[in-house]
Amino acid sequence: MALFDLPLDELREYRSASTAPDDFDAFWSRTLGEARAHDLDARFEPVDTGLSTVRVFDVTFAGFGGHPVKGWLTLPADADAPLPLVVEFIGYGGGRGLPHEHLLWASTGRAHFVMDTRGQGSAWGAGGGTPDPVGGAPAYPGFMTRGIDAPENHYYRRVFTDAVRAVEAARSHPLTDASRTVAVGASQGGGISLAVGGLVPDLAGVAPDVPFLCDFPRATTLTDRHPYREVGLYLKTHRGRSEDVLRTLSYFDGVHFAARGRAPALFSAALEDQTCPPSTVFGAFNAWAHEDKAIEVYDFNDHEGGGPFQEAAKLRWMRSYI
Repeated sequence: MALFDLPLDELREYRSASTAPDDFDAFWSRTLGEARAHDLDARFEPVDTGLSTVRVFDVTFAGFGGHPVKGWLTLPADADAPLPLVVEFIGYGGGRGLPHEHLLWASTGRAHFVMDTRGQGSAWGAGGGTPDPVGGAPAYPGFMTRGIDAPENHYYRRVFTDAVRAVEAARSHPLTDASRTVAVGASQGGGISLAVGGLVPDLAGVAPDVPFLCDFPRATTLTDRHPYREVGLYLKTHRGRSEDVLRTLSYFDGVHFAARGRAPALFSAALEDQTCPPSTVFGAFNAWAHEDKAIEVYDFNDHEGGGPFQEAAKLRWMRSYI
């Protein structure tokens, strides 16, 4: 696959044309206020995993609408004082899987919380356990167009709210240090981490890898890969609704959350990535508000990005922050 997007020197200067709605901040303030009207009710049930170097808790907390959301909290087995916390979000279609799939961050002496993504967990990996009890208007199969008739109904309003509440739930455990919390994720997980970075003001860092859900006006017209293609296929049937759809998506665009980012950040982009085109990633990176930011670029990789090399980069980067 050849390079298909802008040259790297242009990517470094690229600015998204996506425009934030005038009520973007009010919308999210209202949304999170409604969620916090429900008791967080974070419950941590010990799990016998057969692993000797870590302790694992099956977590349930109240997300959007007070709906129960699942997660895993993994701690080093000998933890006896609050630890730096890594909160991780999962890629499109995946779920929290099984505890032994999530050992990297606890192996560094940190606490690790991975959030299940509501309604997902059936496309790859070992599955998920969080249903999405909210219905919606007609949608193209997938998640991108669920509730796309209005921002209040959109699927990612629920997911991003769950993610903020996930940070709050993980921080509520006595062996996590709220002041040393980093949000991470790849692809959809990267997009969710961007939203958390814009909505949670006191993170120690954010590390989105090849993030999805960025620069919707460009992404939905540049690539014909799923999941962005779901939007085009929806509009293929629902003719004449492009303006309304883009308005809804503007409330969930990583570019606008990035403009509100108040923590150091490490991004990554892959120049052959046709799933999350590099210009859309740079659109968010270049908008990131905190001056302490960096981006790792993988010249000849597709959506796998840096893979284990990016994990190593995050290990080095994170030492400076938590």
